[in-house]
Amino acid sequence: MTRIAREVDVLIVGAGPAGLAAGAELAAAGAGRVEILERDQQAGGMPRHCHHGGFGGRLDRSAYAWASATASAYAQRGTTGPEYARRSVTAALDAGAALRTGVTVTGWAGPRTVETTGPAGLERITARAVVLATGARERPRSARLIPGTRPPGVYTTGELQQAVDLYGQPIGTRAVVVGDEPVGHAAAATLRAAGVDVVAMVTDRPSAPVRLRNRRVPLLTGATVTGLTGRTRLSGVALRHDDGRTTTLRCDTLVLTGDFVPDHELARRGGLVLDPGTRGPAYDASFRTSRPGVLAAGNLLHAVERAGFAAGEGRAVAVPVLHRLAGTDDPAGGGRPLVVEAPLQWIAPNLTGPDGVRPQGGRFVLRTVLRLARPLLVVSQDGRELHRERHLAAAVPGRPFTLAADWTDRVDPAGSSVRITVR
Repeated sequence: MTRIAREVDVLIVGAGPAGLAAGAELAAAGAGRVEILERDQQAGGMPRHCHHGGFGGRLDRSAYAWASATASAYAQRGTTGPEYARRSVTAALDAGAALRTGVTVTGWAGPRTVETTGPAGLERITARAVVLATGARERPRSARLIPGTRPPGVYTTGELQQAVDLYGQPIGTRAVVVGDEPVGHAAAATLRAAGVDVVAMVTDRPSAPVRLRNRRVPLLTGATVTGLTGRTRLSGVALRHDDGRTTTLRCDTLVLTGDFVPDHELARRGGLVLDPGTRGPAYDASFRTSRPGVLAAGNLLHAVERAGFAAGEGRAVAVPVLHRLAGTDDPAGGGRPLVVEAPLQWIAPNLTGPDGVRPQGGRFVLRTVLRLARPLLVVSQDGRELHRERHLAAAVPGRPFTLAADWTDRVDPAGSSVRITVR
């Protein structure tokens, strides 16, 4: 079948919070033909399935606010996920962006040319600038290698939200939630709203500060799921504790939360350099990837932050895209990789440059795999210290914390990687 060849000014792949915000900002700025592609039949991304509150509120706009707020306080601010998604779609359309759903990008046919399949048939679309905003996905039970039987009653967060909020399906009576991140607390809230008793939240991480816990649900820290029992229905979850004890929690529902990975298949097919920490495309403060003219934004870059933070990146990516269209952007490439050392997990952005441009909010975002009390972050290159910064609050696994960016102009562009360590 012959492919229809078309050209646009800006092509955005993914109509979640980041893609829709980028489309709205670029169309409003007069970027020409701005087209957003979404493989699902509905645009809006993950918020479509999140019927709890909190979207668009003060906490949702900040990637850092969770460390000082509880789940209940968060849920009292902002609107619901579906309403947030609808408003995002309306904003993009009102600004003049073209939105096409049910269209899948199957591969690349050139540096800024993609091949698609959808209701219009096979197409080959070439753009002056491409923005990848494909978001993140949850890893299911099979990818987490949890042994035991395979009974009904095991959900990811997305599957749970769709079953409850979209299809109104009965869930069960007793549930265990694996994960103590914000997404896990949202899953617990969904279960309670469906009339399910949440008997425990389980995490393999050490004990968290009391202010970060959901006081309505017992939290079992330092515990790992070692197996599932049940045939026609889940009947229990086996746990191994750090001290060697083993227990089995009786339940008929298990929700696996918090294990998100960037949906980077399209980036990988395009040969974009991926960051080993985030597992998304390597990118600089102008959201530029290793392929000239291809930028990225949202949770494709760092699974997973709040919808408001992803939307903020979508709005921010409009500036370098406009420079690209005008021919006033700095040459891509030459940025030094930012490398974190354990127990730090990743940093975003993870490349330096371009000159004079700072990350969104003027700070880098980091994650850690261990709780760090008052961590001292040290930035160095080739044995030369560039910056040090003491955090007065603890850094907690599963939640972002930040690093100032005012040291980037001291990086040697001909030097080796910049290293971030914690002391």
